[in-house]
Amino acid sequence: MRVLTLSWEYPPHVVGGMGKHIMDLAPALAQQGIEMHIVTPLMRGGAKRETTADGIHIYRVEPPHMDAYGFVSYVQHTNGLMEYAARSLREEIGPFDLIHSHDWLAAHSGVSLKHAWRRPLVATIHATERGRQGGYIGSGHAEQVNHIEWWLTYEAWRAIACSHFMARQVNSYFGTPYDKIDVVANGVYVHPNPFASAEERLAFRRRYAQDDEPLVFYVGRLVYEKGLHVLLDSWPRVRESFPRARLVIAGTGAYLDTLKHRAWALGIVSSVNFAGFISDDERDKLYHCADVAAFPSLYEPFGIVALEAMAACCPVVVAETGGLAEVVKLHETGLTVHPNDPASLAWGILHTLRHPEWSRTRVANALAVARDMFNWRQIALETAAVYQRTYGDWLRDSWGK
Repeated sequence: MRVLTLSWEYPPHVVGGMGKHIMDLAPALAQQGIEMHIVTPLMRGGAKRETTADGIHIYRVEPPHMDAYGFVSYVQHTNGLMEYAARSLREEIGPFDLIHSHDWLAAHSGVSLKHAWRRPLVATIHATERGRQGGYIGSGHAEQVNHIEWWLTYEAWRAIACSHFMARQVNSYFGTPYDKIDVVANGVYVHPNPFASAEERLAFRRRYAQDDEPLVFYVGRLVYEKGLHVLLDSWPRVRESFPRARLVIAGTGAYLDTLKHRAWALGIVSSVNFAGFISDDERDKLYHCADVAAFPSLYEPFGIVALEAMAACCPVVVAETGGLAEVVKLHETGLTVHPNDPASLAWGILHTLRHPEWSRTRVANALAVARDMFNWRQIALETAAVYQRTYGDWLRDSWGK
């Protein structure tokens, strides 16, 4: 089967969970015999055209200057360029069996090509604008994005959601029937311990905390819905019991200055390290060094960072919200706490630090779940099954007409 994938993100341009999802899903699908062609904007380097060692064909199109447009118009114009590249590609290599658009950012090109080529469209909804806005849609940008999301799910033959939480949102917000929605989770790779020795691990850890200082770690985008203000508000309570505890917040985003001001107002600046952007290698090493990985999101369609922590044998404490509640099971694979509740989050962190033997049991369970249930081979098999079902249904429908 030959599949055209349309995505706003693909390495080296990876902003959040969508980029990571496609980066890891594509080679796993290729291993299942899917011929993968990805059209994506040229944002942060990379060749305009390349074929990876995994056999994935990538085509990057240079977007217009954003200064001339609002963001939604900029996305639409870039989609026009993506569509043109896909049409040229089809003339060169022949037809595609199926089109797969990831999120509203690739909606216009996907829907246009669906009608032009009369081929089925699959849409993955990684998040919703209404969900990010706490369930409310006003006017302007948010209203435009919400409408495009509805349009994409309406035009798609099938919609993929990354969690049952997201499936409920797609059904509720857009009226998409449940029998049109497939739930296919994100996945994770279980990598070997990145440290060759205990001494190497300690040397790396000392860059962030001394040997007698508990280390709590967050990594991800610095935006409001990630609940980092809740983490900061919980920190004085943690420090009451563990005065030498250190908090590392890694990532970039528009919320950074607000968080720094909040840390200063709370009097915790000396114990909080805003580490900025870190590489995947450094992230994995921090997971293997931290005593707790904390993710207090207010809105989280899936929560791939928690899954990465579980795969790296790091104890996790997460807000019981969205997809996080489906990934982390209370007292089995981690601790879940009340969303937007600093006292509850502090309880989860303190419980983990005070009971390392219980944490080790949860870590072992979490590693088994990550390895057995959320591996990319399994995710690719489920995605390929959606492709096959979609293509088969489309063929029967086409012949019936």
